[in-house]
Amino acid sequence: MTTSPDHQTKRVVIIGGVAGGMSTATRLRRLDAEVSITVLERSGHVSFANCGLPYFVGGLIEEEEDLTLQTPEQLFDRFRLDVRINDEVIAIDRVARSVTTRSTITGEFSTVPYDKLVLSMGAAPVRPPIPGYDRVRTLRTVEDAARLASDVDVAPTTAVVIGAGFIGLEMAENLVAQGIDVTIVEATPQVLPPLDPELAILVSDELAAHGVHVETGVSVVSVEGRSITLADGRVLPADLVVGAIGVRPDIRLAELAGLNLGSSGGLAVNEVNQTNDPDVYAVGDAVEKSDAVSHSTSLIALANVANRQGRRVADHIAGRPSHTVAYLGTAIVKVFDIVAATVGWNERRLRAAGRPFRAIHSHPFDHATYYPGATRMAAKLIFDPNDGTILGAQIVGRHGVDKRIDVIATAMAGGITADLLADLELAYAPPFSSAKDPVNLLGYMAENVLSGDCDIVDPSELTELVAKGWPVIDVRTVEEHTKGAIAGSVNLPIDLLRENLDALGHGPVVVYCEVGQRGHTATALMRELGIEARNLDGGYQTWSAWTRAQAKATTVPIA
Repeated sequence: MTTSPDHQTKRVVIIGGVAGGMSTATRLRRLDAEVSITVLERSGHVSFANCGLPYFVGGLIEEEEDLTLQTPEQLFDRFRLDVRINDEVIAIDRVARSVTTRSTITGEFSTVPYDKLVLSMGAAPVRPPIPGYDRVRTLRTVEDAARLASDVDVAPTTAVVIGAGFIGLEMAENLVAQGIDVTIVEATPQVLPPLDPELAILVSDELAAHGVHVETGVSVVSVEGRSITLADGRVLPADLVVGAIGVRPDIRLAELAGLNLGSSGGLAVNEVNQTNDPDVYAVGDAVEKSDAVSHSTSLIALANVANRQGRRVADHIAGRPSHTVAYLGTAIVKVFDIVAATVGWNERRLRAAGRPFRAIHSHPFDHATYYPGATRMAAKLIFDPNDGTILGAQIVGRHGVDKRIDVIATAMAGGITADLLADLELAYAPPFSSAKDPVNLLGYMAENVLSGDCDIVDPSELTELVAKGWPVIDVRTVEEHTKGAIAGSVNLPIDLLRENLDALGHGPVVVYCEVGQRGHTATALMRELGIEARNLDGGYQTWSAWTRAQAKATTVPIA
């Protein structure tokens, strides 16, 4: 434990007592035993687990106090932090270096001076100007969760969740757990917009399998007494309505104080999280972060990011070397019995930015197939076609998703290219993986693409190639082909391929199997024998998911 070398810094005031704010406070106390640290929080709780709020509403977390990691009293006893709850900051005076607060209980005003100020005000739920939206519940604080839990206690029959992002899907699952008939309404064409459509459709399937009604591509235009009205005129019953449209950075105080904003509407900070006022730092959801893919700034609302920023700010205030890193936006969500995870950018975002990329799909098992309980996952890896830089990944599956997305996120942070995923030495035993881990398999595939050993066809390209006269060859078994196949494809099982190659001439042809592995073997053989052949990426499973997602996106009424 050391005393701060900046002897002028005696009073640090932190606005916001969750995630980034509390990380700043506790880390700073560990570094400096003498500095005065005051934390001002407008809600009635600090250091609470806001990511656990949906599970409290669903009854999985039974006691409200289980959501609270520390109380103000505990924080004082352990860290000598002056934590003031129900104390809302209403003004920042940068000249006088003080903040004005108002008690949300008594209305009493007070002034708190500072030498260094840390803003950790987070983000506020989006509340669109929809008639009746004032009765829509949102979920951001413990108080919000308590109100929602009280609503659930009166046994509503139906509920509508507006928004199909991470929080919206968690809320849907937890409301279903309480026996409520749930409908999700999402204005975009798919659930989980951070995923690409062929992965998101798998999440939509899981929701439907558990009785959740999913309405995509349509918006809510009004909220009535016990119903909501959609843009296409339909009226849905809704005893309870939960808004999970997203969040906006809480920048009102900062704007009034003359602090600069970035291009995405969040607070602009430098490499040590200082604003344009060197005595004012900012961390968390309200702050623009450096994006690891674009190297520009963007808004990333994640608790682990806020915690890391808080730690770095404490280091800088205490006079220690501090640094920042670019952020990947790694995120994961459980939706009933499946898990969806993402890191980096998706294909849609890369296309919009005009950035070249290649994407590959795989459907590996989470562990060795001879060990009981193996299940498939759907994995997508996106990388730069020239140097193999990993730009993003998405995985949907029942088991082992978290491990694989974390490995890819670590590889991205360490500058490991897509092809070098093949060489990662990952833990293997039959209950946990295969000798070729799903991450290794993505690396092998990327290596084949980057080296030119495999020429793949994206599902979006297939219609154009067929129109140009390319035959489509299904190298699966007759039984697989009979169960479901691409229209117009010719079934030529891979084990009979050599005896029938003369019928293909010199090509070109598109080859596919169930997940792409046999297709790769077939195209490699054809190319060795002088036949132009390309393998359908991800096989029939990826093509089927992509086709269903496209059909759904073109039939829903976009509002």
